[in-house]
Amino acid sequence: MMEIEGLVRHDVDARGTRIHVAEVGEGPMVLFVHGFPESWYSWRHQLPAVAAAGYRAVAIDVRGYGSSECPTGVD
Repeated sequence: MMEIEGLVRHDVDARGTRIHVAEVGEGPMVLFVHGFPESWYSWRHQLPAVAAAGYRAVAIDVRGYGSSECPTGVD
């Protein structure tokens, strides 16, 4: 896995579902949301570039993908 300097990965609770977040930088937030069937890592090249431009680059794993949780009862 590519190392991104300053990258912080953590989980947040979204109405009872654990969502994985990867973020780097400071400033106004730019949110990256991946398509099917990918993960936050799809944005690994864009995150440091956007952070270097003065933004807080945030990428998530949508529910059921990557390191995010898939709620029970959902296919």
